[in-house]
Amino acid sequence: MAVSRSTTDRQRAAAARQAAAAARTTGTHPVAGGAPTSAPRPSHPSAVIEFRGVTKAYDNTTAGVHDATFTVHRGEFLFLVGQTGAGKSTLMKLLLKEMEPDSGVIRVAGRDLSEITHKKVPYYRRNLGVVFQDFKLLPNRTVYDNVAYALQVTGASRKQIRRQVPDILRLTGLSTKLHNYPHQLSGGEQQRVSVARAFVNHPPLLLADEPTGNLDPDTTIGIMQLLYRINKAGTTVVVATHDEGMVNRMRRRVIELQGGQIVRDEVAGGYGRDSESTAEFGALMRGEPSPTPQRLRQPSEADLFDDAFAD
Repeated sequence: MAVSRSTTDRQRAAAARQAAAAARTTGTHPVAGGAPTSAPRPSHPSAVIEFRGVTKAYDNTTAGVHDATFTVHRGEFLFLVGQTGAGKSTLMKLLLKEMEPDSGVIRVAGRDLSEITHKKVPYYRRNLGVVFQDFKLLPNRTVYDNVAYALQVTGASRKQIRRQVPDILRLTGLSTKLHNYPHQLSGGEQQRVSVARAFVNHPPLLLADEPTGNLDPDTTIGIMQLLYRINKAGTTVVVATHDEGMVNRMRRRVIELQGGQIVRDEVAGGYGRDSESTAEFGALMRGEPSPTPQRLRQPSEADLFDDAFAD
């Protein structure tokens, strides 16, 4: 009997080792009784955003998003496209923690958003730049004060505010409007203020939900040029949009949603095969002949994301 028990123990140990090896290979781990259960994959070192099997349903029949899985790396410029109700705004609200997923894992800068308590959500959002379709400016504050407010809530000193606000207003072409109030500005100028406010903290991640939805085509080019420059400065940019022409011109990464599901994820995508490249878009902005098109480079695994959640 002693030999039998020893043999049985060795068999069980061997089975445990095999199960552990399978867990490392397949992303599962054993539970009591030997049945495997799914485990989230570890965070990629250069990942800014990670969605793993994320589902959010608004009722029993309609999914805001269903089983969304994708990764956005540091320095990427991503368009979320799709018809109204496709799930673009739901993805944005999940990233902002305006709602919680029914299932799945969302990580930002390697941090599982489910670990951020309601009390700490405002601190999390301070590390994000957000641009809205309807601007959301403070109507009783000047351009300067609207932008400065984003620094004030983070505890920035007056000296820092006096240094950074004029710089960002020059970048966004608003240096002559700093004493104006929102009602004295055009729609394009108000959106520039919104972009300036979102970027004044130099956030690692900027989210823009239909930033050009209320703007004319010429003004749209100016706003997208700003976002392009911000991305070139190192900020990861995610734009939810219906603007087919702009997506085609910029030729950045595109994730397309239909009925809450991701149906396309293309590195240098557009709505049509004959759309302009990013290089052609840049030439359009500068009024130059179109150069040879360049494809979006794949991010290096050596890229590291500044830890927006450091204690």
